[in-house]
Amino acid sequence: MVVKQNLVMLHFAPNRDIVLIDRLQRAAFDYFLDYSDARTGLVADTSRQGSPSSIAATGFGLSCYPVAVERGWMRRRDAARRVLTTLRFLDGSRQASDRHATGYRGFYYHFLDMRTGERSWSSELSTIDTALLLAGVLTAAAYFSGADPSEAEIRSLAARLNGRADWAWALNRGDTVTMGWRPPGRFLKHRWHGYSEALLLYVLALGSSTRPIAPETYGAYSTAHEWLTIDGAPHLHAGALFIHLFPHAWIDFRGIRDKGMREAGSDYFANTCRAIALQRAHAEENPHGFSGYCRDLWGFSACHAPKGWLQLRDGRRQKLLGYAARGAPFGADDGTLVPWAPLAGLPFAPDDCLEGLSHMLAHYPALLSDGRLPGGFNPSLPGGAREGWVDDRIVGLDQGLAVMMIENWRSGLIWELTRSIPAFSRGLRRAGFEGGWLAPGVV
Repeated sequence: MVVKQNLVMLHFAPNRDIVLIDRLQRAAFDYFLDYSDARTGLVADTSRQGSPSSIAATGFGLSCYPVAVERGWMRRRDAARRVLTTLRFLDGSRQASDRHATGYRGFYYHFLDMRTGERSWSSELSTIDTALLLAGVLTAAAYFSGADPSEAEIRSLAARLNGRADWAWALNRGDTVTMGWRPPGRFLKHRWHGYSEALLLYVLALGSSTRPIAPETYGAYSTAHEWLTIDGAPHLHAGALFIHLFPHAWIDFRGIRDKGMREAGSDYFANTCRAIALQRAHAEENPHGFSGYCRDLWGFSACHAPKGWLQLRDGRRQKLLGYAARGAPFGADDGTLVPWAPLAGLPFAPDDCLEGLSHMLAHYPALLSDGRLPGGFNPSLPGGAREGWVDDRIVGLDQGLAVMMIENWRSGLIWELTRSIPAFSRGLRRAGFEGGWLAPGVV
């Protein structure tokens, strides 16, 4: 499969930027070769030795194999073989209600042992992480559409895995989807209610052909959206950057609108453009006086950092939040930034993101390790170089998001694939999305 070039994107970028982006995208993809298990196909949560698999990172990895083939980094049959290994394992792994299983009711535990696939870290049966996994399963199946027996098996397994998820059960008799479940039989008390990365979850749950949820659940989810007025225009608020970006990794939201976006005269793509602008404005204002912040150094999202009261370079004491979802505006901010932000933001603000990437690499070159960016860094903290504290982890979710968003900017590959997947288009329509590529007669 060869995709059409997205004419609004890459060809406006200077060649030197293309060369850099290509190198960074390739290095990010190689994470999935370096940190996956050969027998199960599961992808490690982080690069730390002994890290369990994250099923969400595995879903991102499955979505990245088509990129690798199109970019010439892997032969098609080799990529198909790796996808098939993962899907065969997921299909054959044990689904049961005990704490040693891989999953239950078609859902999977958040973290799994890389080699055995058994539940790790007493983690929850996660609805959102299963959605991210299934999005990757469906994307790989859409790409490997050939007559070869291995590609046919990919499609068959993908249909079975997606059809097995019992989304109606995950409602637990409520009007919104629960965040998860723990063995032997306890649902988590919190639900996906209000704007979040669960936008993707609701699309897949509504689009299921076997165990869907009702359209009314999307209305219950969206009634808790927090709308702000920014410069006289409505803005759907979420402070952490990943909330905006995760659904866009798979879904082309340009020109398609649900009820809330129609009333606001906007769409989720424009809303994310505005969210990035707000993050850059917060960094430029720098209300807490942290080191390095400016319009070209930003990125407030979920990441690790030290925890507790620590002394900054300038002598002040600052409470560091550990692992937390930082955000802007109106979110937590302790001086810790995610360096992958300008890569993942390329489809939305390409000029600003390219300038930010150039600035970051010029001022903080030690961030790169084997060509990959770490999970986070805090230049306000003392350190051996101006980077300050740097996370020693490379995070699978970050690498996958970077690969996919760069590719959506470069060619639109992932967006084109998911536009062809009935589960996505059916789910969007059942959620009330209209217009754009969802309009009748538009391919």
